[in-house]
Amino acid sequence: MSAHPTTKRFIANATEALADPQLQRAMTNVRSGFIDKRAAVAAKLPEFEALRDSARDIKNHALAHLDLYLEKYEANVTAAGGHVHWARTAEEARKIILGICHDAGAKTVTKGKSMISEEIALNAALEAAGIVPVETDLGEYIIQLRDEAPSHIIAPAVHLNASQVESDFRRVHTHLDAGRDLSEPVQLLTEARQVLRSKFLAADVGITGANFLVAETGSSIIVTNEGNGDLTQTLPKTHIVIASLEKIVPTLEDVSQILRVLARSATGQEMSVYTTFSTGPRRAADLDGPENYHVVILDNGRSSMLGTAFQDMLRCIRCGACMNHCPVYHAVGGHAYGWVYPGPMGAVLTPTLLGVDKAGHLPNASTFCGRCESVCPVRIPLPKMMRHWREAEFERHLSPATMRSGIKFWAFFAKRPALYRFATSLMMNVMGWLGRDKGCFSSVPLASGWTDYRDFPAPQGGTFQSRYQAHRKSTQNNGRAA
Repeated sequence: MSAHPTTKRFIANATEALADPQLQRAMTNVRSGFIDKRAAVAAKLPEFEALRDSARDIKNHALAHLDLYLEKYEANVTAAGGHVHWARTAEEARKIILGICHDAGAKTVTKGKSMISEEIALNAALEAAGIVPVETDLGEYIIQLRDEAPSHIIAPAVHLNASQVESDFRRVHTHLDAGRDLSEPVQLLTEARQVLRSKFLAADVGITGANFLVAETGSSIIVTNEGNGDLTQTLPKTHIVIASLEKIVPTLEDVSQILRVLARSATGQEMSVYTTFSTGPRRAADLDGPENYHVVILDNGRSSMLGTAFQDMLRCIRCGACMNHCPVYHAVGGHAYGWVYPGPMGAVLTPTLLGVDKAGHLPNASTFCGRCESVCPVRIPLPKMMRHWREAEFERHLSPATMRSGIKFWAFFAKRPALYRFATSLMMNVMGWLGRDKGCFSSVPLASGWTDYRDFPAPQGGTFQSRYQAHRKSTQNNGRAA
């Protein structure tokens, strides 16, 4: 698979991913590493569902008054000695950040994990300007060595196995002893820590993302499990925060509630190891911290989502729970989606930011099983919004002609209930008779998308509608008899 596939190649990307045995082995870690842990910590917290409701309501309130809270945030950052910059597009955000780096005389920049920096292609812009960006999150550092995009929004290197990481470390860290033992994960971690320590100390600028921006105090918050986030923002003389505008929350109390569902939903922890608040540059009495503090707030199409069928997507707190539980993501991994945001949340957000003409395949990559919505900590109706994108794709004639013809054929019968019942009953009986010996079909006309990968079970009994009608009659008769 190419390092930077495009959204238009989703079907080809997915086909390659399904045929990649190494990737398929690695993706089992998503199922074993996240799902059970989330279920366990959620079960231990009796008020977990109530907290999800509260988190949803807090985000909805913030979005309903977005202008007021963003203005309040800017005022409090300025009062603390920091600077807020507004970027309408990715290009504007890059120019602002490069200008700050130029003013700081930056040669090296350390970076904490940030999906916004991926969205605006910041590393490429820094390199083009002669500035060396160094990813300091372990997963991001690994994929930077491989010139790959993240495969997951909280576990960027989840698509890799330890042997691949060892190979990359030996390829790049040529200054270290060639005979060193890297057979255990802890040894890989120790080596990365050793290599990155000098990078932290040499950096002129540190760039982090933000999980939340708190209007009440002008604080930015990062949630991490490694100390790299703190070192990135406290050691360099200049700290730049980059965040999209929907990261705003009204108060510290609000963010405290959301934090209780964030880590539980993301990694199955009660709390992340580090929850770091930054409010402006170093004060006179502070022992450490940056001399300059800048916040770049990005729109990049998000304000156009307000008041639309996709506004609920702006509640997303980037926990990754939707992809952790998505059978499609488990099968193909994150790179198949072709851009920054994979999984169900990417299937909704990517067409919004890039256009359905460029990312229309992604909303089709769903079984509509509803698991993504059932685990979302802020209750985003992801299947509903994917259906909206499918409708838009159909209306604009962007879907394949065969698909549109098939839907029209089905709609002809669906609009005529009696004909629909007759046709489905007839087909059920015929297929049941033809498949009576083997119990399944290895090939079905017009259904190769299914039978290329699995058998099609032979129908048994009547149609769903006929069985449902029989069940209703039986229930009604039992009720009258009682």
